Amino acid sequence: MRYFAEAESLLAWYDSHARDLPWRISPAARAGGAHPDPYRIWLSEVMLQQTTVAAVKSYYLRFTTLWPTVADLAAAEDAAVMGEWAGLGYYARARNLLKCARTVVRDHNGRFPDTLDGLRALPGIGPYTAAAIAAIAYDQPHVVVDGNVERVMARLHDIHIPLPTAKRELTEAAARLTPRTRPGDYAQAVMDLGATICTPKSPACALCPWRAPCAAHAAGTAADLPRKLPKIAKPLRHGHAYVARRADGAWLLERRPDSGLLGGMLGWPGSDWAEAPPPAPPIAAHWHELEAEARHTFTHFHLRLRIHVALLPEDATPDRGTFLPDATFRPAELPTVMRKVFDLARAALNSAP
Repeated sequence: MRYFAEAESLLAWYDSHARDLPWRISPAARAGGAHPDPYRIWLSEVMLQQTTVAAVKSYYLRFTTLWPTVADLAAAEDAAVMGEWAGLGYYARARNLLKCARTVVRDHNGRFPDTLDGLRALPGIGPYTAAAIAAIAYDQPHVVVDGNVERVMARLHDIHIPLPTAKRELTEAAARLTPRTRPGDYAQAVMDLGATICTPKSPACALCPWRAPCAAHAAGTAADLPRKLPKIAKPLRHGHAYVARRADGAWLLERRPDSGLLGGMLGWPGSDWAEAPPPAPPIAAHWHELEAEARHTFTHFHLRLRIHVALLPEDATPDRGTFLPDATFRPAELPTVMRKVFDLARAALNSAP
């Protein structure tokens, strides 16, 4: 009965305080018979991995304007999708996005499976995303545990085991609370509670619908949870990036291999990223090295790129890469680290005689 009461109190709070998100069906609309679009739930969940709601909204709206259905996305050109994804990071997600959309269209007649196993079988869909789609889109009582939910569960039950070690305990705690009635709304309610009330710093306990049953609030430990293992220092890698512009204004770019970091994305030719990689210019030219470096942080390492710029004649023949006319070159489609390189190199090239 306790868990039923807690789910009910949270759902009552959610009915009045649900966030207005572009991919969400409001609790009132859902009660009136509206159903979420599994495609849009899937798209938002993939975008939200390792990224904030604030950062995702504009990307989501642009994607759903360009490709309003999964069939539209499946038919899109890879380069167009990768270009629109630029800036969200974790580019393997964009590659899997296309693979998944095409699998849904080819093998499922354009409809996302409505079972956990069917969703898990799709490219790029792991346990969390499958549970989120099944719960939110299909209103099935599956346990959805993201960072917000972990924080709420750690505080509600006063669990001091550090993350990521505590994932099993936190998931079990979340499972005990997941109701069979309105599980989709409930999954979103816990996320909203973590995002707006039970925040990482200075949780607003006075406004929380779970204040009374919260063990950490009673113990005075809420602000200290969840505990986390100490972070491991990220290694530093170095590299060379080469930005060349032809006399007619075209830019020398190359597409990275499909596998690995920034897979399939356009970028500036360069060296390996290592402790001390040797220079690797894509063409013999009078290269000028800038004083400024492009600095970027990936999940597992920091990167510093030495930037070399050159102006090339119209008959230049590079060893690798291809020239892209200035009229079709869109810097915004470059991955973030490559855009940082461009921003530094552009000023130097524009000031060249």
